[in-house]
Amino acid sequence: MKIFATLLLSLTTLILSGQTKAYTLEECVLLALDKNISIKQSEIEIESAAIDRADAIGGFLPRISAQSQHIWNNGLSQNITNGLIENLTTQFSSFGGNIGLTIFNGNQNINQLSRANLNLISRQYQLDDMKDDISLFVANAYLQVMFNRELEQVQRYQLEITKEDLKRTQIRIDAGVLTQADIFEIEANLASQEQALVQAENNYRLSLISLAQLLLITDYENFEIADEDFEIPFSDILSQKPKDIYEKALTIRNDIKLGVANIEVAKKDISLAKGALMPSLTAFYNYNTRISYSDRFIQTGNLIESPIGFVKGTGESVVTQFSEREIAKPLSFGTQFGQNDGQSYGLSLNIPIFNGSSVRNNIKRRELNLRRVENQFEQTKLDLENTVNQAFLNTQGAIKFYEASEKTLRAREEAFQIAQNRFEAGVMNSFDFIQAKQRYQISASDIVRAKFDYIFKLKVLEFYFGLKL
Repeated sequence: MKIFATLLLSLTTLILSGQTKAYTLEECVLLALDKNISIKQSEIEIESAAIDRADAIGGFLPRISAQSQHIWNNGLSQNITNGLIENLTTQFSSFGGNIGLTIFNGNQNINQLSRANLNLISRQYQLDDMKDDISLFVANAYLQVMFNRELEQVQRYQLEITKEDLKRTQIRIDAGVLTQADIFEIEANLASQEQALVQAENNYRLSLISLAQLLLITDYENFEIADEDFEIPFSDILSQKPKDIYEKALTIRNDIKLGVANIEVAKKDISLAKGALMPSLTAFYNYNTRISYSDRFIQTGNLIESPIGFVKGTGESVVTQFSEREIAKPLSFGTQFGQNDGQSYGLSLNIPIFNGSSVRNNIKRRELNLRRVENQFEQTKLDLENTVNQAFLNTQGAIKFYEASEKTLRAREEAFQIAQNRFEAGVMNSFDFIQAKQRYQISASDIVRAKFDYIFKLKVLEFYFGLKL
């Protein structure tokens, strides 16, 4: 029964471990780019800009429309059968169509298409810039998880060393080499390291949860990062001058490209506003016809004579002739459609003279907006220059701190080994031994922190120089 329970527990553990997905840094970045809501919103903006471009293209095409109506007319009307005025219901239909084509409108259709193209480019730059920022943010969160994981491993390793020291100390106390007082400091240090390990484990889990939330992953228990080994990378980026890195960033950064595109859009807005001051010329063609459903009179071909008076003196009757008519059904739909049609065509010229200064005020607003966008662009360049300079100095400081941490770790590791030998030989008390060990532990933690701090700052600097993250 115990064997069966053990096998069942092992199988369950294997299944659960198989469900845990270990994500690499590249997978985390791609997942964030795929699921991020802000990116989805930006992609919608691109689709909207593409629709605006289609609208602008439509401005060059003719406008075609058709109309039709069917009318019932109920009221007093002459009955053509008996000639009496009666309440009658008559019906007729009308059909029409028109075509309009803008020949000239102050180049507004041309400027509108140009603006739509620029706006589409601008939205794409905005999306790319957002992806850059999210990629850096995810990389920072990922490296923070790796830092906390390595720090946890360091704490776990130091705890195991302390446990071994405790065993060896107890053996020497039993052998009479050390006194019972020597073990108290080690036990206190062991308790402190156990607390540090718990804190390191919590920090690791919290940073892992933060990364999962950034990736919109809710199953925290089955989320883990891959066991990647990030060694200190070699890079000659620090041999570049900050000015050169900044000049290179001006040519590749998407926020700079976005600023340039926004300036061009603002200029086109001014051209569009000025186009409203110019006359517009439109060509048009209209067609219409009418269908009646009422009975009608038709001529029979016979002539009818009707007296209209007498000749004075002779008394001879004076008559007039008119064609005989009879009532007939309405003509067919197709016949009436062709007989009753009409056409009109021509040119329409519209010259704006005065509109309450709204157009000129709109031009002024667009010009102010251009100045605003240009100022924002200059501020973006200043921010970029400051960021590059700060990243360069941060990277310089990070590599120096890492190199100093390496030297400190080597020195304190040797000092700890010497202290451990002296303590085991009974020539050093437990307090001094614990102090030497704690200094070594601090150095071991510092170099982990310095390593990941340098890696991230270096990658940020390389990113501004155009190297892939």
